[in-house]
Order: sequence, then structure tokens, then C-alpha cells
Amino acid sequence: MHMKKVAVITGGTRGIGLGIAHALATKGWSLALNGMRQEGDVLPIIEELKAYSNEVIYAQGNVGDDDERARMVRQIVEHFGTVHALINNAGVAPSVRADLLETTPESYDRVMGINLRGPFFLSQSLANHMIEVKAQNPDSFFTIVNVSSISATVASINRGEYCLSKAGMSMMTKLFAIRLGEHDIPVYEVRPGVILTDMTGPVKAKYDKLIEAGLSVQKRWGYPEDVGKSVASLLDGDLPFSTGQVIMIDGGLTIERL
Repeated sequence: MHMKKVAVITGGTRGIGLGIAHALATKGWSLALNGMRQEGDVLPIIEELKAYSNEVIYAQGNVGDDDERARMVRQIVEHFGTVHALINNAGVAPSVRADLLETTPESYDRVMGINLRGPFFLSQSLANHMIEVKAQNPDSFFTIVNVSSISATVASINRGEYCLSKAGMSMMTKLFAIRLGEHDIPVYEVRPGVILTDMTGPVKAKYDKLIEAGLSVQKRWGYPEDVGKSVASLLDGDLPFSTGQVIMIDGGLTIERL
């Protein structure tokens, strides 16, 4: 591609986001990685990704905070000029896995703010940017990819707010796919299953047993690179006629079985 390809990955310095970052870096994408940690703490990761000879910058900030999100978008657009792909990956689990009947408004607002409200307004902001740039460069490829979770449809009553945020993100994918259709900007949802990251670390023993007992068809944990490869494929334009669709990355976990 003659033009530098730039992807923004929220929550891009660890877990699934970092798996996506590695996959895109190997394909020649320049990256703007967003995260909550201070820049000093993520420098080794940034340097490692730069070894692919791409440009990689860190945009620190909480995607759920309006001011921080606006600052992040400004920083990225000022640096690169154009953003071709947004990967809404940042997400948090509830601080406490509480029974549905004891979920607190504070936990609900925190999870929904970061997992759904943030991605919604970040998509809105960068969609407007993409529409503008695409009008000048009709042959350029732009896309938005939302990283949800099987929790969009699989209910866990000890983290209801998380499930609601992911179900909302699923509808958000459809809404943006429809709205951006006239501009030829596809929007996709990738829906990971049980992936080995620091988020699932605390429940590793529980899921080891479940996977061994046949939780998913493919008897193993999912890895960040499983998600990374799928996202890279979408950003390559390999599913050009599938806007609004869900790509399952769950090893067959959600196939209904008897």
C-alpha cells in the first residue's frame, strides 16, 4: 500500500490487544496503542513492536473518560494525520464478581463506561474522521473492529454488568455498520471465548477443568494471537462483503450441543 496504514488499538499493550498489535505490526501497520498505564511502564512493549520497522506511539488515557478520550484522538490524529482502522478492544471485568442481586451502581457505571460508552463515542469520533478522509481518498480502506466477548450472549450472573456491556457492543457493531455503509467503511465484531490473559488469570484453574471436560470443541485455551490473526485478516480486507458480522473466536464453545 502506498499510504502508511495506521491502526488505533485501545487496551493495546497487554492481553488480547497486544496479540492484535503483534499481528498488525508483522503486516506493516503503524500503531497507536492506548492504555491506562504510564508511558514508562509500556516502553519495552512499544520498542518491541517498533522492531518490525513500523511507527508505534502510545496514547495514554481512560477510554471511558470524555476528556481523556478527546485528548487521545487529538494526539493520534495530529501525529499520523490519518487513522485507517479502529480496534475497540479495551475492556475491564468488574472489580468484584458480585451476585446479580448485589451488583452496585458504581461497578455497573465503571464497566459500562469503559466497555461500551467509551467505544461508542470513540467510534463516533473516528468514524467522522474516516468519512472525511475517505471522501478525499475513495480507494483507501477504512474499518472499525469491535472486540466483544461470548459474554454478549452467554450469561454469567456474577458479572452481569460485563455481559450487558458486551451485548451492547454487539448492537453497536450493527448500528455503525449500517450508518457507515454508504461510505464503504465496514464494521465488524470479533467475539473471543475463553482467552488466556491477565483478565482470566484469576480463574485459570476453574477453566482448565472446564476445558478438559469439553467446554469448547477445540480442547484448549484461546490465545491473544488467535484473535490477532482474525483482526489482521479483517484489516487486510479479506472479508470485504461481510460488514456487521460477528467472527467467533471461541473454539466452538458456543455451538449448541447435546
